[in-house]
This record gives sequence, C-alpha cells and structure tokens, in this order.
Amino acid sequence: MSKSFSKRPPSLRLTTAERRASISLALLFAVRMLGLFLLTPIFAVAAQALPGGNDPIRVGLALGAYGLTQAFLQIPLGMASDRYGRRPVIVFGMVLFVIGGVICALASDVDWITVGRVIQGLGAVSAAITAWVADATRPEVRTRAMAMVGGSIGISFALSLVLSPMLVGAFGLSGLFWAISLLGFICLLIAMFFVPTVARDEVPIVQVTARDVLRHRDLLRLNFGVFCLHFILMSLFMVAPGLLGRLGGYDSTSLWQIYLPVILASFVLMVPAVFYTETHRSHKGALEWAVLGLILTLGVLPWVEDDFTLVVIALIGFFVAFNILEALQPSLVSRVAPPAYKGLALGFYNTAQSLGVFAGGLLGGVLVSYGGAHMVFWAGAMLAVVWLYTARGFSKTY
Repeated sequence: MSKSFSKRPPSLRLTTAERRASISLALLFAVRMLGLFLLTPIFAVAAQALPGGNDPIRVGLALGAYGLTQAFLQIPLGMASDRYGRRPVIVFGMVLFVIGGVICALASDVDWITVGRVIQGLGAVSAAITAWVADATRPEVRTRAMAMVGGSIGISFALSLVLSPMLVGAFGLSGLFWAISLLGFICLLIAMFFVPTVARDEVPIVQVTARDVLRHRDLLRLNFGVFCLHFILMSLFMVAPGLLGRLGGYDSTSLWQIYLPVILASFVLMVPAVFYTETHRSHKGALEWAVLGLILTLGVLPWVEDDFTLVVIALIGFFVAFNILEALQPSLVSRVAPPAYKGLALGFYNTAQSLGVFAGGLLGGVLVSYGGAHMVFWAGAMLAVVWLYTARGFSKTY
C-alpha cells in the first residue's frame, strides 16, 4: 500500500479530552455570563426601591459599569494568562467577581451597586477562557468548540430572562446579588477542579502586535458588530421592563411570565436558521439577515410601543436575531483570524463586547432620561443600520 493511501485525514470529531475541556469551559463561561446577565432584565425596575433608583442615568451607569473595567482588562489579563497560565488568572478573576457581587448585595443605594459592578468587571477572564479553549483543541475542530462557548452566552441570557424576576420576587434585589455571587463561586470551583489541565505549546498564542490585529478589516467589522449588539441589548433593557410592566400590568416579580414565552419562541425560530447556516456555510449571509432583523424589530417598536401584543411579537423577533448573532460571531472570529492572531483577536473581541455593555447601559440611561423609550429604539435601529453597512464589506464569503 502506498504512503498516499496509508495517510488518513485528521478526525473531525472531538476527542474525549477535547470534548471534556470544551464542555467544562463552555459551562464555566455560561455560568459566569449568567451571573452577569441576571441583573439585566430586571434592574431598571427593581432599582427603583433603592435611593438613586429613579435616576435613569445612575441606573444605566450601574447596569453597564462592569463593562468599562472589563474593556480595559480583557487584553492585559489575556496576556497574563499566556505568561502565568489560564487557570490562575481565571481563579483570580472569579474571586474579584464574587467580592463585587457581595458588595452589590450589601449596597444601600445605586451608587454602591456601581462600585460592586466595577469590581466585578475587574475579573475580565473571557479572553483567558477562550484562549484555554484554543489550547485544548486542534485547529480542525476549534471552530466547533468556540461555537459551543458562543452558544452558551445565548443560553445564559435566555435563562437570565426567566430566573431574574423569579429571584427578585422571592428574595429581593439583594437576594439576586447573593445568587450572582454564588454563581461566581461555582465558576471558581469549575475552574479549579473540573477543567482538565492542558499542555500548552511553547510558542504563546499571541505572536503579533495589536497593530497587526487592528489592520485586519474583517476582525474590525466583527468587533464593531459585537459592540453594537451589546449596546443595543443593554439600552433596550433600560426600557423593556418598564414598558412591559406599563402595558401588561407586570411587576418585577412577574416579568418572567412574559420573558419565558418570548425566549422559548425565539429559540424555536432560531434553530432552523442556525442549522441552515452551518450546513450551507453561509455565515456572512446569516449575519447580514440577522442584523436586518434587528433593524426591523427596533424600527417597529416606536410605532407599537402602546400595544402589548405587538411589543411582545417585536421582542420575539429581536431575540431570534440576537441569539443567532450571539452564537455566530465568535465562530466567525475563529474563522476570520489567522492562526497567529487568534489569542489577541479574541482579546479585542471581548473588549469590544464589554465596551458595548458599558456604553449601552450609560447612554441608554441618557436616552431614556431625555427622549423616552422611542429614542432608545431609534438609536438602536440606526446603529444596526451602520453595522449592516460595515458587515456587507467583508472581504470574502465565510
């Protein structure tokens, strides 16, 4: 038998070690993001019981504060994980996350919640987690593993929509922060004991300068996209809880009754789109259609904001697009970035995401304060239009 026939192509299935590492890291990411997301669906309403909770700007700052410190520290902590190891950096970050959550749980006003959220943001470990995924997987299956991590974000947000009102109803806002702190402690245990040790290459993942990454136009487009997505999300939830409460008579303890059917319907509608995208390898087209979906739903909301049924339908459409984009974009980053760029590219991607969280919370509060809910919807729609224009400029089809 000739050598050409004896060679076998590399297996496209995850090995046992790769599967264990990918699942445990996706779980770590999902639990951490659930701890961050739990505040989003309910805070604008629940904060009204605290001093300063009637000021939309202060509430928006508290909601998005962790994104600012995350943005500054994603890349430094990612680089530290290259030098000192993934596990120690992630453990350190989760300790800070727990401390910040405890400060929020004990807070007597909105400003102290902002302090706690800033400390939570110091545990910026997203880049380190995704780099650990890259360490643990072969290039042939790495996109699949990255998609597992990206998909965990959408699942975490879906769970937060349902669990957040329930927790506030049962234990109050302080109890919600204690639950967030408990999730941080669970992440600490996962990082310490459940994620397998992975032998890393001697050559670090980050082999290029920031300038090299910033010259890659397609990566810049994806960074801008994740900034837009999380800006829109955070600003939307500055107004959605109050809007649903006004139209449907829901308070902070019963909002889950509307969030649950919205998120279930959006997942049912999302699955065929994701399946089609993967089987036809039409990632760029799916991204464009999903952004167009954001534009349409956000553009419709100002016209139907007094009709409860139409608002709910628009929110279902929004979350179909959001869930597709939340799973799709990290996978695209892993496809677009050259091998030498992956570690640093993921650091910039997570930084852009964190900046979107901060800007969406803060500017969403400003827009509500001066222009009302419809101003938030129009601003999100216009930002999505710019995003769609940039996404259409991809240099090739992915």
